[in-house]
Amino acid sequence: MMKRLFVVLMMVLFAGTAHAEVGDDGLHKSPWMRDTFKDLSEDLAEANAEGKRLMVIIEQRGCIYCEKMHTEVFPNPTIADYITEHFFVVQLNMFGDVEVTDFDGTTISEKDMVGRWNMMFTPTMMFFPEEVPADSTAVQAAVSVVPGAFGKWTTYNMLRWIVEKGYETDEPFQKYHARMIEAGGLTD
Repeated sequence: MMKRLFVVLMMVLFAGTAHAEVGDDGLHKSPWMRDTFKDLSEDLAEANAEGKRLMVIIEQRGCIYCEKMHTEVFPNPTIADYITEHFFVVQLNMFGDVEVTDFDGTTISEKDMVGRWNMMFTPTMMFFPEEVPADSTAVQAAVSVVPGAFGKWTTYNMLRWIVEKGYETDEPFQKYHARMIEAGGLTD
């Protein structure tokens, strides 16, 4: 009886939560991630053509915080559906050798690009506007750079704040998040 109760409880707890697979590079691969040539201008154009926002996520093999995002946060159906509907997501490996082309045309390895952008934490999510000047780097163009792992509703509200272009208003994300918690009672 106890075993059956435990199995039912586990099924309820994990219903609708599809965890990301781990790729050959040791990084988690969520179904909403795109496999591109990692040319940010091309990725931005494709995102715009689909009516989505470009998000770059920087991760590394063995990152416990990346794992947390891919096992506890991103699989949440509300979050996964929101990302799928609104974002074009490109993953970069903090220590990878795949070439990346920045908005300004500079082409170097993932690890060198991450260093160029002075990124030091994984995961880091970078969000971009629909239009980026050709002479800008990703760091200069990003409307928000989010280093670290956050809980479900902080992440969800950040995604909503980006889609709603909260960065163009006088309401910083922290106040937006507090207002959303108050309105809906969602906490991490």
